[in-house]
Amino acid sequence: MVESRNIAVFQVAVLLLFSVGVWYVSSIDSEQDIEGRLIQVTDSNGVKHGYDAPPERVAITNTYAASVLRMLEVDLSVVTGVSGDFYDEMFWPEFTDTPMIQQSAHSEIDFEALLDANPDVYIVFATNGMVDTNAIREKLEPVGIDVLALDFYKYDYLRQEINVLATLFGKEDKAQDIFDEFDAIELEVQNRISGLNESERPNVVMEHHASLTRDPVVLTGTSQWTDLIQKAGGVNVFADLPGHTTHVDMEAILDVNPDVLMFDGITFDIGFNNYDDADKCQTHMEFIANRPGFDEVQAVMDDRMLILSGEFAGPMMIFGLPTLAQYLHPDLFSDLDTEAYLVDYFESYHQQTKVGTFTCTIDSE
Repeated sequence: MVESRNIAVFQVAVLLLFSVGVWYVSSIDSEQDIEGRLIQVTDSNGVKHGYDAPPERVAITNTYAASVLRMLEVDLSVVTGVSGDFYDEMFWPEFTDTPMIQQSAHSEIDFEALLDANPDVYIVFATNGMVDTNAIREKLEPVGIDVLALDFYKYDYLRQEINVLATLFGKEDKAQDIFDEFDAIELEVQNRISGLNESERPNVVMEHHASLTRDPVVLTGTSQWTDLIQKAGGVNVFADLPGHTTHVDMEAILDVNPDVLMFDGITFDIGFNNYDDADKCQTHMEFIANRPGFDEVQAVMDDRMLILSGEFAGPMMIFGLPTLAQYLHPDLFSDLDTEAYLVDYFESYHQQTKVGTFTCTIDSE
């Protein structure tokens, strides 16, 4: 009995050692394989990828990635699968007949449709809490689909992520042109706010769209909105809270008494070719103003509430920076045509005329 148990233990140990050895050799082979490739990139999960040539078949599920491909002037015929987020045929005419591989960037993948699309690369969010990137890798990479994780909605990573696609498709020169324009916009804003002291920077509370249905959810220091608020000359008063978003009590907002209340407008009917016809922005801000005790909040008393469309949270964010800076500091930006930056973004990078409502403010009574 003891001898049989010892033999069994030995066999298990050998099996484990063999498995570890296989994994180690496989990892070494994979790393060596990447090092030998002509194109090498690292995505926003820190995962390295290697390619012999630019991919010819790509699946994308979020419009931010597609926007960057357009900005880089990549031929969008490489896209073989998209999500339902590309429903606007006016803005995305290239994808009218492209197979849909999932309902949205956050929904479950239709694996049958994805395999039919036969992509070499699937571009997915890297850090979005509603997308399990690791699980997607585990399912797709064994069947030969490389999973490239990029967000394009974080200000401090945007250039790095644009560089990944630029390297992948040989568009480094175009990326540099984009970065030069980014630099010029940032410098214009920085020059105007550089003389501000801390007391002149308005305290801002930025609420997430989840606040529409529950107690306040605020954006913290790791969100892209904090970067924009700071660069526009404001202070996100909840920047030090943990997580990308977090719940706070009503009393927490009352205690900080913000100068400005901002709201993520992703779920509102605003943005390109959308006009908030149902006046949901105004209804929401009136709801906020009627929260218990909010009639004494400085932002409410001064009618300083702002909703920004979802485009401000994506690759357009730097072109939207002057709009936010002008809202926070109207005296410093009174002579600057901030609308021109948004018009330029759509005309230069999307060959589209800017149409729609992109910002909403509270109507004064």
